Amino acid sequence: MKLWLTRPLPPEVEARAEAEFDVEKRVSTAPLSADELRRALTDYDIVMPTLGDRFQPDVFAHVPAPRCRLLANFGVGYNHIDVAAARAVGVTVTNTPGAVTDATADIAMTLILMTARRAGEGERMVRAGAWEGWHPTQMLGLHVTGRKLGIVGMGRIGQAIARRCHYGFGMDVRYVSRSEKALGFPATRCDSLTDLAASCDIVAVAVPGGAETHHLLGADFFSAMQRHAILVNIARGDVIDEAALISALQDGQIAGAGLDVYEFEPVVPEALKAMENVTLLPHLGTAALNVRTDMGMMVLDNVAAFVAGRALPNLVNPSG
Repeated sequence: MKLWLTRPLPPEVEARAEAEFDVEKRVSTAPLSADELRRALTDYDIVMPTLGDRFQPDVFAHVPAPRCRLLANFGVGYNHIDVAAARAVGVTVTNTPGAVTDATADIAMTLILMTARRAGEGERMVRAGAWEGWHPTQMLGLHVTGRKLGIVGMGRIGQAIARRCHYGFGMDVRYVSRSEKALGFPATRCDSLTDLAASCDIVAVAVPGGAETHHLLGADFFSAMQRHAILVNIARGDVIDEAALISALQDGQIAGAGLDVYEFEPVVPEALKAMENVTLLPHLGTAALNVRTDMGMMVLDNVAAFVAGRALPNLVNPSG
């Protein structure tokens, strides 16, 4: 079976792939083009897509009888793949849960601390030579210890963020989730998103992407937040109505935002770039060599199981 690696991968992953499978490697780091998406389905038995490779219904409609039988996604999020449409033409989808949890939670903490304590703004001041020395009222930010933290989506990553905030910073954790969670730390489930927004100093977004969560947080949510509160998003960009977030920041409805993902990634609105109270990272959630290696190995574990006819370790169901 022929395997297409659609992005350059860590050396250890590429070495294993070449040793175990018939591999073709794509050198570009850009998302697959429309022609490449179709070719993925016609020229390969197994494809390793990742974020930005939009295997949506129109692609499968162009190739109703694909050669490809497995999309072994590199990443836990798979909202770029229409799993039901893939399954309808006989294509199975896998992902890489677990490997990304701690690294993504760490980036959430980075964004919380940078945004609350104005670290990005302060670094820009120093680099620009504009710092005139310490004084008692300079760059006063939000002290995070003991604050109320709201988690939107208490899955693996949401729990990892909450655990860090509770045990590391003594935060009072609250959350919104589809069901009550049995957690190993104190946390209060809120009745609604607006209840969460109104009661928290820091809100971290950690829900999966997809149609169900598209624009989950919009103008109503931001207007319910406290004016000193900050929002952090390490989920998917389109979970947040980006235009509504920009308005809330410009109007002072919320104090700041820390973003690792964007609605129209990699495009970042100029309005966000212009605001000093916004921390902007280039989707660094899993950007550590050992983490990306673990993700790649998990992809190959899924591929190996598929080739051998075994049960797939990380099968994605059409229902999500």
